[in-house]
Amino acid sequence: MNRRRRAAWILIFIVDLAYVAWGGMAALFLNNLLGPGGKPILTAGYEGFTQGSWAELVRTAPMTARYIDMVFRLYGAYCMIFGVIGSAIAVTAFRRGEHWAWWTLLIGNTLALVSAMAYDKTVNAIGPFEMTEYLGLVLVWVAFAITAPFGRAAPRRQVANDAAPFPESTSQGGQ
Repeated sequence: MNRRRRAAWILIFIVDLAYVAWGGMAALFLNNLLGPGGKPILTAGYEGFTQGSWAELVRTAPMTARYIDMVFRLYGAYCMIFGVIGSAIAVTAFRRGEHWAWWTLLIGNTLALVSAMAYDKTVNAIGPFEMTEYLGLVLVWVAFAITAPFGRAAPRRQVANDAAPFPESTSQGGQ
């Protein structure tokens, strides 16, 4: 494995492990996951979006607050699952140089990070921790840029008992 590929899979692995950590915190310890202003992330997001008070929502509509809490925890679980799958692809297929893994991680990480950024912007909840999403996007794009599968022919891997890709014709002039 060359140095660029080694650096790339480590960068992607770090970003995807951060997804596991953040998602796990959101799913299991939501009230301890801080957002902008030192408030819990759910409170900061709700108050940034509605300009209302989370405490007031809990007091006046407790089932609505519980539902929002459950949905956010589920979002955390999805982030954790994404991070586990991305990490597994990074340390296996991407490390081996498989093109499908490059595309999968490029598209998956880009969509996941940009959607998180869009959420933060929509709910006016952008603080120091949320800036790590921008850093993560830069890291994965650097990883993909230094390992881009463009401009060079990929070596064809032949599987045992696999027919040749273009069998030579045995016919001569239409015979």
